Amino acid sequence: MYKPTESSLLTRLLLPPASLSTILTLQKFTALFPVSVRSSPQIPLLYRDLQHQRALQIDAVRKNIAVEAKRGENMKREVIRTRRREEREGSRLGLDVEEDEGIEGLLENMGRIGRSHTLASILPELDAACSDLEAEIAELEDESGRVLSEMQRTVGELSDLRYGKFTVSVRGEVLDGLKELRATAGGFPRPSQE
Repeated sequence: MYKPTESSLLTRLLLPPASLSTILTLQKFTALFPVSVRSSPQIPLLYRDLQHQRALQIDAVRKNIAVEAKRGENMKREVIRTRRREEREGSRLGLDVEEDEGIEGLLENMGRIGRSHTLASILPELDAACSDLEAEIAELEDESGRVLSEMQRTVGELSDLRYGKFTVSVRGEVLDGLKELRATAGGFPRPSQE
């Protein structure tokens, strides 16, 4: 069973199925001009220029389709990573995340039924899976580094508080902030009591 891809759909919709010479021959192109100029040597040059411009546009569209297909694959991987991250966070919080997994897994497996891999088809998928895993590992390492530094900072602050090194002039900072707020507010009435 044929499963259309983003690339194949865009190719079918955006690229012409035939070349310009098949769609519009030089004779038909010449017939579009008034009878008085049909014998001009400029018409074949215009036709070749039109073919060249069309070929450039088709090449640009092909490149854009390839870029869009790659971007779609990257978006798909990012959605999968986000879902996995949400599932991990949900399981840490004790939430039930298995309800949607059954339906999603069934839909994913339905797309894979009857599709056997060849060496050429499995290598790109394995490469994509490896790059996904590497990106996820890097993301987890970054997250663990942030958590560790945050924990060390918290422990240091608690230690300062315990041994009296915590120098906080909260009252002074609050009063300074209120004075600054009053100066900024300017014309607003002052409260009756200070």
